[in-house]
Amino acid sequence: MSHTSVGRHRARSLITAALVVTVMAGTAGWTVAHEQQAVTGPPPGTAAWRADHSLGPGAAGRLPDPATASPAEIARFFAGLTAAQQRTLALRHPLVVGNLDGAPVALRYTANAVAIRAERAKERAADPESPLVDRYTGLLAPGRRILAFDPRGRGQVAEVYGHLTTAQRTAVLVPGSDTDLGNFDRTDHHPYGSAAGMARSLRAEMAREAPGVRTAVVVWVGYTTPLGLGPDAATGRLAKAGVPRLDRFLAGLAATAGESAQAPPAVFCHSYGSVVCGLAASGLGRAEISDLVVFGSPGVRADDAAELGPAARVWATRDSSDWVRRVTGFDFLGLGHGQDPTDPSFGARVLSADRAHGHTGYFAPGTESLRNFARIALGHFAAVHCAEGTGYDRDCRHGLA
Repeated sequence: MSHTSVGRHRARSLITAALVVTVMAGTAGWTVAHEQQAVTGPPPGTAAWRADHSLGPGAAGRLPDPATASPAEIARFFAGLTAAQQRTLALRHPLVVGNLDGAPVALRYTANAVAIRAERAKERAADPESPLVDRYTGLLAPGRRILAFDPRGRGQVAEVYGHLTTAQRTAVLVPGSDTDLGNFDRTDHHPYGSAAGMARSLRAEMAREAPGVRTAVVVWVGYTTPLGLGPDAATGRLAKAGVPRLDRFLAGLAATAGESAQAPPAVFCHSYGSVVCGLAASGLGRAEISDLVVFGSPGVRADDAAELGPAARVWATRDSSDWVRRVTGFDFLGLGHGQDPTDPSFGARVLSADRAHGHTGYFAPGTESLRNFARIALGHFAAVHCAEGTGYDRDCRHGLA
């Protein structure tokens, strides 16, 4: 980048930051009211789990600590139990087992169904008209595979579309602001705008591209997302709180991957979710991620793709009508998320998002973004279409002078 370009970039960053500061200062009461308390730490019910010595006395019967045991250690622990012992623990400690990265996938589905039924009964007893009653009933519908469920705060959840243990190719979707247990699979907006809608659309496109390949897509709402456009969305506080959870989740998928898996998951990160992914990426290993795809991103808290670590190929895209383009490319006094990942100087592989529209239109059928996402998840890199314009090589990288 030339000195003139650097000067223009800095000037734009300062102007944008000043505008953001002005807006926030003028709406301080609104933004403070929407500040979110991040849900962190081990799953609810951990104290009872730690106190459980039903497998025997002493260290030999001690259950692994959810706060300190790695997903690989959790996987080894469960591999040493009988099916009856596993099921007993899931029924006794459903909120722990259901959120325990490294535990058998099918066992987590069972535990989360138990936990959701218990939360529904509790909510119904407190308020029979509570919308959460219907929300929990929906999660218990036949065929749903809930891989994580945490009712604390606004609620967190992870759902699987497909069969993780037999999938040859897997994708993980990390959504952005305003996503929680209550709306991650909403259908009142256009069907491809919600987190679950994006996941369903991606899996359908993967099937269209490669009908003979077994696939799974996981939508992970495992962190506290910002609400609205207050300081939570402009800072990295909630993203940093979500990083350990995303790290453990991906490590858990690696520890329980089936023998048919051809590659680690491709991770797709939308909007503020890309901030979480950017902060987590440098700590991920090659067994945990193959590709990192950020779209509609305000920045990933890095100056260039190399800062995201060597484990993943880094891809980025943004359609021309996405409003987020107005708030990218700055970091000033803790506000903003750094360089625009689609800028040629960042060094990501820049994808075409032709025919996508707006901030949540990337997974609409017929868009280049959806086709590209499916091809990346499948490992069909030669078929990926780069961003429009000159200067991109066959790997969708921009040749810089």
